[in-house]
Amino acid sequence: MIRSVPHVEAMAAYALADLGGAGTISLAQNESAFPASPAAVKAAQAVLNDMPLYPDPDWPELRAAIAQVHGVSAENILCGAGSMELIGCLIRAYVGPGDHVLGTDYGYAYVASASAQVQAAYVKAQEVDLTVSVDDILAAVTPATKIVFLCNPGNPTGTLIANSEIIRLRENLRSDVLLVVDQAYAEFSDAREDPAEVFALVDRGDTVVMRTFSKAYGLAGARVGWGVFPQAIAGEVRKLLNPNNVSIPSQAMATAAMRDQAHMRDSVASTAAIRDEFAEGCRGLGLHVPQSHTNFVLMRFASTEVAQKADAALRAEGLLMRGMGGYGLSDCLRATICEKPVMDRCISVLKEVLS
Repeated sequence: MIRSVPHVEAMAAYALADLGGAGTISLAQNESAFPASPAAVKAAQAVLNDMPLYPDPDWPELRAAIAQVHGVSAENILCGAGSMELIGCLIRAYVGPGDHVLGTDYGYAYVASASAQVQAAYVKAQEVDLTVSVDDILAAVTPATKIVFLCNPGNPTGTLIANSEIIRLRENLRSDVLLVVDQAYAEFSDAREDPAEVFALVDRGDTVVMRTFSKAYGLAGARVGWGVFPQAIAGEVRKLLNPNNVSIPSQAMATAAMRDQAHMRDSVASTAAIRDEFAEGCRGLGLHVPQSHTNFVLMRFASTEVAQKADAALRAEGLLMRGMGGYGLSDCLRATICEKPVMDRCISVLKEVLS
């Protein structure tokens, strides 16, 4: 019998999302409720004749567009086939057997999988009221800690800490601990926070900041993530990246989407308006709903049994949300924001369940 190496054999398989059957509306994937910029679609169509060629491994136009919009150096930008690729390569470059990667109670679950791939321990610091606590992260750091991984805004909680807290965290970590700030949903909070404050930490040489085109830009299917890296760290991570990792159409779409900031901001504003109305409706039904700074809402029910009953009722109506048992939140469901009529249907089903 052919067997994998022991640490891979011990890992759980990646949990694929349940997309339901025909006629099901998925609110489980944190995809955009609105289409990508028309300019992005047009850009993809314009390069289809280039498909016999390999994509540019340096992503020059995409890096230039990101640098211009965010005021960072193009030389410090790496692009990946989604931010998952960048996270995986970063962990493989800087963590090994016996090392610790420190996250939080409800941080991005893939980081634990990437840590297991290199036989490192993934350690969780406590969150307070479903919100990252810098003090608890600092208290959990040990001599074995190599990377601190922070999601802000958080997934699946949707909660946010101030950039000043991220800066405080960095200033109180050892200089040999790499801080990785995952801002996959930051476009939903940039209006209230200055993103430049966090990007500026990269200049220290010990911090990486990551973002994605999968959420606010409506390009989940294109699989494009990006990050701002200190040059020394970028050089090591590039050794592990597939040199042709972002396809020609994906590079073209992401470049055009980044340049169409007005479309992105309109999508974010429309999503936020629907999100906040839905959240208030859920609170009116007695659910605990943290203030979300993302394109989804976390709903906490009175018990696991009530959450399961609500999930079953929603599924019966062709509405699929994400159960949170894998995060230790079995009394919660997470709902990606869709068009308003869909969210109104969800409220109606929940009202019937909870009445």
